[in-house]
Amino acid sequence: MIRILLLMTPVRGLANWLLCVLLPLLVLSGCAGPRTTPKPTFTTVYIVRHAEKDLAPGLQDPPLTPAGQQRAQALRDTLLRRPVAAIYSTTTLRTQSTAQPLAQARRLTILPYDARQLPQLVRRIRQEKPGQAVLVVGHSNTILETVEALGAPRPVPAVQDNEYDYLLEVRLPQDSTQAVTAVARRYGVSEK
Repeated sequence: MIRILLLMTPVRGLANWLLCVLLPLLVLSGCAGPRTTPKPTFTTVYIVRHAEKDLAPGLQDPPLTPAGQQRAQALRDTLLRRPVAAIYSTTTLRTQSTAQPLAQARRLTILPYDARQLPQLVRRIRQEKPGQAVLVVGHSNTILETVEALGAPRPVPAVQDNEYDYLLEVRLPQDSTQAVTAVARRYGVSEK
């Protein structure tokens, strides 16, 4: 075909030759269409308890211990590889301090929530961050309840007072006919 086109070039001119060669290439290149990245079909909610807190008696709002500060850094390092678009935390110093390293790294504002109003938190996540990943920082007596409020079964039966290393991952499908799932992982260094 190239030989025929080359023979036709002097007869019909350069314009015809370009049309014969370039038109098929243009048509074929358009067949592939633009490449788009498919949107996730679920929202991912990472849920953690605050990191290790100061257990000194009488503290109204205890800060993190040095081990807790290290765990907060480990949380940041773990979730930096994931596309976390929002961070929700209760208003205690220990939960805010646990979320802070990731919030700074991602340049996100920590959004407050009331752990006694979990249905409101679930509505916010579903409405404000569909198809995205978010972090929720709570307490030992609220993180499994948060999983349940999101519609998934508890991935572990309980969180003990000395367990700070659970990273719960809940997947909320956009399709309401699909089941919400939850898995439990560990992160950071465990003191056990």
